[in-house]
Amino acid sequence: MSMREFYEKHILSRLITCACAQPGIMDLREQVVPLADGDVLEIGCGGGLNQKFYDHSKITRFAGIDPNPALLEGARSRVKAQGWDALIREGVGEAIPFPDSSFDTVVCTYTLCSVNDQAQVISEMRRVLKPGGKLLFLEHGSAPDPGPRKWQARIEPIWRPMMGNCHLTRQVGAALRGGGLSVEPLGQGYLERAPKFAGWMEWGVARKSGA
Repeated sequence: MSMREFYEKHILSRLITCACAQPGIMDLREQVVPLADGDVLEIGCGGGLNQKFYDHSKITRFAGIDPNPALLEGARSRVKAQGWDALIREGVGEAIPFPDSSFDTVVCTYTLCSVNDQAQVISEMRRVLKPGGKLLFLEHGSAPDPGPRKWQARIEPIWRPMMGNCHLTRQVGAALRGGGLSVEPLGQGYLERAPKFAGWMEWGVARKSGA
């Protein structure tokens, strides 16, 4: 096993889970995830950090995908602890393994930063949503201020390979609108106690038209 393979298998998953479980981030998850209802799909479900925030009384079916086998172990263990019958499978957002118009809600938290093709993932999430369905998003991305944005561009080439392809400079709301979704922001701002180059957060609801 190469050093890179060892890092990705044994260290990266723990590092990502720890980073994405900071108290401020968990507070934001608690604002977004309970809005899910009906048939629900979570993209990038690895680690299972959203599990405790779902309102099970509003959900008729739950599925989740993630490309990282080590993170999926965490997701499956948390689903089991919840006593929830859920379909958790390996998969990528660029080719979601479900038919068109399958879900009322898609949940995407801290995932669009690390996918290979952001536009394709947004297109796929829109595809699997039922007409009138909603995408609940909570993501970090390109800062609105010149100073932090300049540092994001400088740091990203080093940051990305260390943090599982995590990009610092990607747009969030603008990218969702560009993918044909109408965006209803719930909030945005810098995460407290986080460096500004990695701390710009946007969260809200993006809807698929009823057509």
